[in-house]
Amino acid sequence: MEDPGTFGVWLGRQLRRQGMSQAELAQRLDVTRAAVSAWVTGRAEPRLEKIRLIEEILGLTTGSVMTLDDVPDSAGNVVWYHRPAHRDGGRELGNPAAFAFESDLRVLAREATQNSLDERRDIDGPVRIRYTLHEVSGERLYRFLKALRWDDLEPHYEAAADRNTKVGRVLTNGLREMRETSSLLLLRVDDYNANGLTGPEYDDGRFAAVVRRQLDSHKSRSAGGSFGLGKAVLWGTSQLGLVLINSTLSEPYEGRTARRVIGRLDLPWRQVNGEDYAGPSWLGEPDAEMGGTACSWWADPDTVDALQLKRDSDAPGTSFLIVAAHDGTGEATTLEEMHDALVRSLGENFWASMVAKSGSRPMLEASVVALRDGHTVKAAERVDPDEYEPARVRALRAFLEGTTVEELTSDEDVVRTTVRLGLPPLKDTVVIDAESPNEHEAVLLLTPTNDDDPAPNKIVCMRGSRMVVMKRSVSDVPMGARRFQAVLLAGLATGSDTPDAFAAEEFLRAAEPPEHNEWKKTDDLTAMYARGAAARIQEFRVAMLAEARRLLRVQERKSEDGPPALRDLLSLDPPPAPRRPGFPTVGDVEGSIRTDGAWQVRVEIRLPEREDPWVMAPVLRFVTRSGPKPVAEWSELVPESHCEVIDGTLLRFAPRVRAAVFTGVSDVTSHPVAAHMAMAEVDLVRPKEAGA
Repeated sequence: MEDPGTFGVWLGRQLRRQGMSQAELAQRLDVTRAAVSAWVTGRAEPRLEKIRLIEEILGLTTGSVMTLDDVPDSAGNVVWYHRPAHRDGGRELGNPAAFAFESDLRVLAREATQNSLDERRDIDGPVRIRYTLHEVSGERLYRFLKALRWDDLEPHYEAAADRNTKVGRVLTNGLREMRETSSLLLLRVDDYNANGLTGPEYDDGRFAAVVRRQLDSHKSRSAGGSFGLGKAVLWGTSQLGLVLINSTLSEPYEGRTARRVIGRLDLPWRQVNGEDYAGPSWLGEPDAEMGGTACSWWADPDTVDALQLKRDSDAPGTSFLIVAAHDGTGEATTLEEMHDALVRSLGENFWASMVAKSGSRPMLEASVVALRDGHTVKAAERVDPDEYEPARVRALRAFLEGTTVEELTSDEDVVRTTVRLGLPPLKDTVVIDAESPNEHEAVLLLTPTNDDDPAPNKIVCMRGSRMVVMKRSVSDVPMGARRFQAVLLAGLATGSDTPDAFAAEEFLRAAEPPEHNEWKKTDDLTAMYARGAAARIQEFRVAMLAEARRLLRVQERKSEDGPPALRDLLSLDPPPAPRRPGFPTVGDVEGSIRTDGAWQVRVEIRLPEREDPWVMAPVLRFVTRSGPKPVAEWSELVPESHCEVIDGTLLRFAPRVRAAVFTGVSDVTSHPVAAHMAMAEVDLVRPKEAGA
């Protein structure tokens, strides 16, 4: 053996498989514990007579140590390890990270695909990701449950299925559906050309971050995710809290790369046969050195097939199998509906990642297929970005190919401009480096859209991975302006690798909440950056809207100059405008319920033109069928255009403007009922009326 390190890796694996500790092997070999440790860690190798004795003790054929052959996989070698309860009596009745997002397929596709993009291995090729819905029953179900060691799990499910807890109710429903239908819905998420779950079992690395830890993202500075919460959506989408994993590694671990398998089960605290268990459990080989904890194992092809984890190629990446998958919203219940929901989410959130210039391959290729007992229900459908965002795809492709123009002259043109983003210094920067970037130029692309576009005049914003972060409506556009769609590229999405692009990527990443669906003031932003960081974000949001309006005004002015003969024949004076009300009114309102239960609304205000500013109090009311409408307080008011917040509760609208926009977030503690149980409306009142 020329490389004792290879022998050490092999020996450590055999000891785990045998359930034998290093101390026990040392005792049977009549050597010190330190000697065995040196062999396992690769610092030394045993003498020939000890090698022969090792083969005998481990039950290996003669010469196995020299060839480093493995004992064939044994079904009895893999067990479920359930974490014992805390000795101090503490109990977790569920994994809080799983409740950070809604457990629906739309969110799953967004979070899982973003994680795969963050792990792209070869930047010259795309990450290939496939979602496979597979409903199994009969012999397939029996074989799967047997490989899963269901008989060992069932008592734990029975104990955890407590209708008095939220997790318990989900588990109860999952068990009932499986027993009533004698079937199980499996959703496998496979990615290829990704890094795979590399690294050791317990120390820092991708494997431990996903399988062992919570709130550990283990990602680079340019990654889309940053909280380590996205992986919890996988377990949250399972009605049984169970996910199986098969990873092909881009870097060897224990001298191997293929079929690194482990399972993780997230259950609440429970009591089984008089023993208390804390929550999570793992399926794997017992690790004697860690008190019997289950660790990953190198599975044989038959085991991988029985566990529905077979991968299509040897390309590095990971397969996650969600057992008893469901859509928490209840909107997608059939295989066909779930298939379509996944395709739609991929198209709406990742269309830009699937676009490339001619002759190049995109960052992402995604497809969805639905099966029932191995038979195709809906054939594999590759997501086509042009189907979901034709205008914006045209804009991005023109940018990538360098065919943008300075002004719009046809329906196919794409105009390009820049939007300034101010970059504040980090708090831990003792001395501000004169060469540190203090601003970044984001790219804004604008192009006409069809008359039948249901949602025109919006800007879609994104950074490095080109996942859609947020959409913003552009209000107060010039009368008669073309309907349009716009794309804002910031940070590394601009294609730049300059210091300001990296700095902008980190800055905007810190300004995103766990859902990665907005750029705003966050705890990370205020903790990491000097005072004024939130103001830079707000200025950026206002600037992108203002720049879009400027482009449209330029186009409007150009369109006024027609041929002289035509100007003489036609009168282009518009008819008198309808009389405006003498009081500010609420126009368009966009609202959604956040994961913390708060209403978030974006409100466009229509204003009568006058020389003095208007000062008004926005009021959020919960709609009732009869009687007075209860008022909820605001936790945050954010001005977007032509207004400012004063005293935390009032809005001052700029003079001589016709429209303004602000965003508000309700204070959950002031809600008369939960937000999802009611509708909300926004009104404007005079300050005295608001205080009455």
